[in-house]
Amino acid sequence: MTTTATTTTTNRVTRDFDKPLWRRVLLTRESAIVGLLIVVVAFSMMTVRGFAQPITLNYLLLDIAPILLIALPMALVMITGEIDLSVGSMVGLASVVTGGAVHIGLPIEVAMLLALAVGVVGGAFNGFLVTVVGLPSLAVTIGTLALFRGLAVGILGTTAVTDFPETWTALAKAKIAGTTIPYIMVPFLILLVVFVIMLHFTPFGRGIFAIGQSKDAARFSGVNVERTKFILFVLAGVISAFAGIYYTLRFGSARGDNATGLELQVIAAVVLGGVSVFGGRGQLYGVVAAVLLIGVLSSSLRLANITSDVIMVITGVLLILSVVGASALNWLQSRRRRINPLQVAATTA
Repeated sequence: MTTTATTTTTNRVTRDFDKPLWRRVLLTRESAIVGLLIVVVAFSMMTVRGFAQPITLNYLLLDIAPILLIALPMALVMITGEIDLSVGSMVGLASVVTGGAVHIGLPIEVAMLLALAVGVVGGAFNGFLVTVVGLPSLAVTIGTLALFRGLAVGILGTTAVTDFPETWTALAKAKIAGTTIPYIMVPFLILLVVFVIMLHFTPFGRGIFAIGQSKDAARFSGVNVERTKFILFVLAGVISAFAGIYYTLRFGSARGDNATGLELQVIAAVVLGGVSVFGGRGQLYGVVAAVLLIGVLSSSLRLANITSDVIMVITGVLLILSVVGASALNWLQSRRRRINPLQVAATTA
């Protein structure tokens, strides 16, 4: 088993690096998403009235900020071959904790720290069940999706907390001086740099890819598989809580049903951005480009008076095409690898 796992990992790595650098950079799903994003932006600016206005960029970034934030840890979790479906419910729970703490008279700063602590505990709970108990992450996070959402709705019921300090609600929507870019992009860019360095330039990041390619091979290479996954689930929980704080302050309302369905948007963007649903492959720039692409499509279609149902259908079709296209490309590549040795043998004979 050890030999087979090691051989599989070696073959996959060899296939990744047996092509010229320009092909590895340009002929990828990630580069295709970036190219499609550029085309959609250019087309929308030329044909959709109001899309090119600065205010459109501002609202677009405000809308996709929670998805951008949560997509970073979600990409790493999925590269290991796991998934976290509870992130949207954690956003709602963090929102309720923030609102409830403010409502009983605690300072907003304390309320936000409590919400982040809830994110850490929720992520650690997911990580414990997956890595220590050994349960599949799909089943675990379906359960915690319902658990966290149930807690959020149970704490506030049908009421909403709206009495937040105006300074903080204004900050959540404020723009960087002289630009139309909201301040929420600053923590996102900081997190993006941290995650890029962690994933691509550290042994921890190499371990993440190794786990997704083969857990057995990763273990024999010295990677602590359980600890790595546990850390990633905690990161997903705390960043989801941070997104929940932003969500609450931006809309000035804490409700138990905040961010319902957000997890599906995050997972769609991560998969569209080139992260393999089977693990072992993914680039963060593709994920960011995919989030922006979905946001641009939604914004331009809304400006063109297209209903939200149609927007969801278009997004779903785009996601399906990306998965089918990737599968077809992998099939063609494997077919070529089977044919080429036969051609070489025939030529030699």
